[in-house]
Amino acid sequence: MDLLDWHRGRLSSRRLSVLVQHLPRDSALARELHGEAADWSVTDYLLAHAVDQLQEANWMFATVNRDEDADTLDYPLPIPRPGQTPGQPEDPTASDTAERPSVEELSTFFA
Repeated sequence: MDLLDWHRGRLSSRRLSVLVQHLPRDSALARELHGEAADWSVTDYLLAHAVDQLQEANWMFATVNRDEDADTLDYPLPIPRPGQTPGQPEDPTASDTAERPSVEELSTFFA
């Protein structure tokens, strides 16, 4: 398909619009408009969320089952998503300490 056909009148504006709207996710236009997010599918986002939840569950288990004299464990950082700086919460309106249970709350819950 030659884009000059649009200037020559052989390609309608509607047809050009449909072609551009249905470009594949890995097209140069999608990468220019969406950056790294063009590489991430819904499956990638779901997998990253599942890994974050598994890291959090492992942290809870290790925190509850550690020695009382041991140093506290650092809360796991989420896998960075496209357009997100590392350590930034997934929801931009959420704070860094949003609803994280304390060590005492975890010990009470699991005791």
